[in-house]
Amino acid sequence: MPRATFYFDLGSPFAYLAAERLHEILPEPVQWQPVSLGALFKLTGRSSWALGDPERRQAGMAEVERRAGLYGLPPVRWPDPWPSNYLMAMRAATFACRAGRGREFTTCALRGAFQEGNDLSISSQVLRVARDAGLNPQEVQEAVQDPEIKLALRQATDAAHTLGVFGVPTIVIDGEPFWGDDRLADAADRLEQGGRPG
Repeated sequence: MPRATFYFDLGSPFAYLAAERLHEILPEPVQWQPVSLGALFKLTGRSSWALGDPERRQAGMAEVERRAGLYGLPPVRWPDPWPSNYLMAMRAATFACRAGRGREFTTCALRGAFQEGNDLSISSQVLRVARDAGLNPQEVQEAVQDPEIKLALRQATDAAHTLGVFGVPTIVIDGEPFWGDDRLADAADRLEQGGRPG
């Protein structure tokens, strides 16, 4: 069966919406892969809907809240400020994935951000997530300064861009990207088709 990869950034509320439903829609195994959305924007020349035009931002936030209700998720609580600088959090997620706790860390982080309104640009919040996900906060604190972890996040982002990932959440099935939390069913269909014997 083709392997599914879930590309995410912890600052993305749409990644949160996707992460909460992955286990219901996509069969295992699913690889959870952190990427830097800011770096993807630089590579593609795009920008976030959450920055710039206030009307576009409000419409996007309202859509996130609508979808959360549709999916049966708790009401969204937005971090203040949002978006912010999530580089440390993304390096922590990269370390968590290497330590075999990527899904747990990511789920805790996204719920903390968009269910509790926690600001993941604050290091103490990131370390609390690490502890809740079963990681040693001191090891995470050291890891986010580790050149190898920094490089791993950059390389993962570059590799995702090469595959055609230009935003998050994106699911890649057998080299084919499906962008958006509303494309999970399409990704699952592709996975099923690819898994059938020829």
